[in-house]
Amino acid sequence: MLIAGNWKMFRGPDPAALVGLDAVICPSYTRLRDCVEAGLTTFAQNVHWEWEGAYTGEIAAPLLLELGVVGSLVGHSERRQYFGETDETVAKRVRAALDAGLRVIACVGETQHEREGGETEEVLRRQLAVLEPHPELVLAYEPVWAIGTGRTATPEMAQEAHAFIKSQLDAPVLYGGSVKPDNAAALLSQPDVDGALVGGASLEAGSLKAICETAARIPS
Repeated sequence: MLIAGNWKMFRGPDPAALVGLDAVICPSYTRLRDCVEAGLTTFAQNVHWEWEGAYTGEIAAPLLLELGVVGSLVGHSERRQYFGETDETVAKRVRAALDAGLRVIACVGETQHEREGGETEEVLRRQLAVLEPHPELVLAYEPVWAIGTGRTATPEMAQEAHAFIKSQLDAPVLYGGSVKPDNAAALLSQPDVDGALVGGASLEAGSLKAICETAARIPS
């Protein structure tokens, strides 16, 4: 059961308050070193497909590895929505990161419009078609309509989506969509939910710890 905390463009809690926590932490770039030095399993929030070059504002896998960062998120819904990330660029980033020796959490998921149009499986199939199985690849299902909105897919909806994703690509699948201490148990108890990608609730150390404690109680 993997729990990953995505701090997005927030400072986040003191890494010292999370020492010993069995979780992946995805801080902003300025806090990567702090998290690594605290001994936390540290992922970046994005990584470029080239190892160096004239790509202002991007970060290369070798630079992350130099810091002691061990993985990266790729294709988060906010990267797709606000920064023009496409299925093809997600695939390039994933392949480059894995080839460099980073672990990857690749994000997929549908918008509210797509879900209401009955397009969820079509969207997921398209997003997954560009990816290939890899021992260090984990997927995260993000119903985009539940990101930062306080809305959460029901456990049954999450299970249905996760089962479909696994039918398309053999990889562990995290649920990401307003996971909180009070709904974590119901979501994490679903048979095809292998953990959680936690956003807002990871910005408070006690909240993230509570989710990790819940995950530890779920039978494997």
